[in-house]
Formats: sequence, structure tokens, C-alpha cells
Amino acid sequence: MPTATTSRLARVTDRIARALAGKRWIPFWGLVHHRGRRTGRDLTVPIAVVATPDGFIVNLPWGTRTNWVQNVLAAGGCTLRWKGTDHRVTDPRLLEAEEARPFYSNFQWNTAKRFFPADAWLLLHRAQENPAGL
Repeated sequence: MPTATTSRLARVTDRIARALAGKRWIPFWGLVHHRGRRTGRDLTVPIAVVATPDGFIVNLPWGTRTNWVQNVLAAGGCTLRWKGTDHRVTDPRLLEAEEARPFYSNFQWNTAKRFFPADAWLLLHRAQENPAGL
């Protein structure tokens, strides 16, 4: 859970993170585009992301009760901008550390644990393309 220090750090770095996240040359940050489940507004959140064989895993240092996580779970997916490309992702699933660990290299795991300690992760699968518009 966030502390006063991490909340202040998040506010200060948010503008920088939003400017850099999702860019082709910043593979460890992405942008989650989702819709507010109550307001219906289109929203964007910068996130730390790691690619998996069929999607992405997102570290959740602020927990599973944040609005954006609840919005993605309720909608059953979102759009994730990663390395300059938008990816439609579906089937969001919350994971604990032992389930999330295999998706990270030792360096990624140790970096995430040190700078973005979390108790939960969000696994997202790339949506299957619908061939020939079927």
C-alpha cells in the first residue's frame, strides 16, 4: 500500500511517466487506456509492465483496489500502449507473487521488488485478432 512518501513521489513523477510511458524506446513503462465504470470517461494511467508470451503482466504497488484496476477487471480488458503500439488486452487476472515471478527475469524481479514493491500483479492477455472480420 502507498505511504505518504510514495504518494508524493507518484504525484511528482506522474507528468514524466505519462510523457515517457508507452514509447517505443521505453519498454518497461506502458499506458493503460480504460473507461471509468461509474463516469464512463476515457482514462489513462502510466504503469510498469513486462511482456509475457501472450500478453503482459503489470506490477500493482498501489494494490488491487485502485480505480483503474477495478475498471479493467469490470470491463474484462483495456488497451495497453507499449513500445509505441496499442495492444487490445483481455481476460485480466490478479496474481500473487509466486504466480507472477516466472514472468520476470532475475533483474526485473529484483528491480520491481526494490522500487515498486507489490502484493499483487495483473495478468493481461493479448486479444485474438478476428481474421477476415468474422
